[in-house]
Amino acid sequence: MASTATSVTAQVQGGGSGIDRFIVATALLGFALLGGLIWLETAPFMAVLFLIGGLLGVALYHGAFGFTGGWRRFVVERRSAGLRAQLALLALATVLFVPVLAGAEAGSMTGALAPVGVSLVLGSFLFGLGMQLGGGCGSGTLFTVGAGNIRMVLTLVFFIVGSVVGTFHLPWWLDQPGSDPVNLSISLSPVGAIGVQLAVIAALTAWITHLERRHHGDMERKVFVGPGPGQGWLQTFFTGQWPLIWAVVVLALGNLAILLLSGHPWGITFAFGLWGAKVLQAVGVDMAQFEFWTWDYPALALRDSVLVNVTSVTNFGVFLGAMLAAGLANKYNKASAGRIPPRSLLAAILGGLLMGYGARLGFGCNIGALFSGIASASLHGWVWFAAAWVGSLMGIRLRPFFNLSNR
Repeated sequence: MASTATSVTAQVQGGGSGIDRFIVATALLGFALLGGLIWLETAPFMAVLFLIGGLLGVALYHGAFGFTGGWRRFVVERRSAGLRAQLALLALATVLFVPVLAGAEAGSMTGALAPVGVSLVLGSFLFGLGMQLGGGCGSGTLFTVGAGNIRMVLTLVFFIVGSVVGTFHLPWWLDQPGSDPVNLSISLSPVGAIGVQLAVIAALTAWITHLERRHHGDMERKVFVGPGPGQGWLQTFFTGQWPLIWAVVVLALGNLAILLLSGHPWGITFAFGLWGAKVLQAVGVDMAQFEFWTWDYPALALRDSVLVNVTSVTNFGVFLGAMLAAGLANKYNKASAGRIPPRSLLAAILGGLLMGYGARLGFGCNIGALFSGIASASLHGWVWFAAAWVGSLMGIRLRPFFNLSNR
């Protein structure tokens, strides 16, 4: 079975005329009803966060912006467009975030900072392994489910299961060897942090570009430029495929907007654990027996409605945004046609469990730990990147056993 990222790319690039009116109407109705409830139950800024999540979902879908496929394509084919786009995203976010966080009043906002230790390394390794088996990362799972991918629904369900189990074990893992969070803006100064991170990103970009040129004799550029042949800018915006640079800009600015409105950068996976915990609580499980759910923020989130939880609200927006984008492009659910092999279903289950558990131990996924962590100049974001890459390499090797193509 083709990878989720590949199939979504094929959806976006493929044919299809007009729009899927039912899906578009469903997505717009979802935005109206859920947005109205959020507005009434909370504050207007939460409704704005919901809409920002929707725009992020559109960008993820139309940019086919999956970390999983970009990493695998570089490893297997030595094509680096997806990986270069991710590095460009990290560079732009660094330039945007570090000055804002450095200039913020004490207590008004915080970056995505986390300890560096056994929990982080193991968690990010497991996440990298799981995302290759599951077929998507944290954001990839969410937006492909929104776009109608049936297999990814299974991945998401077990992502939630793994996240809840991870909350049970996290306190024990935090007692293992590790250090306090390292904020490079404090260790090096904001200017120094920006300079060091941009230098690392430039070196990585030069290295992967060199490998691509050596392997192919050229560098893939088409996905970084404007609309494809026969497409106008407006048509491309609504039906895809977006040039990757469009997605980079929208994702970076969207994350910055979330930081400014909520006081914390974009995250995804805390909500998965919260949703699972709420289900367990609803069926009579006393969540107070688990230490994680007695900590201030998790306990508060568990008591409150999900409509006042920033991560949940932006996740709902991402889901509906991807659905709207797929409907406008008339490509909803076409990646899921046909029978899914049993081994592929098993990989979806294992991948979801590993990603959920790994994200909790690793303080987030490719968004909350990697993207927001590095944008915040937190050392843990770079450690997450390295350990998840190693796990991803193992996952790529295991994919053929589960009837998953690496091409």
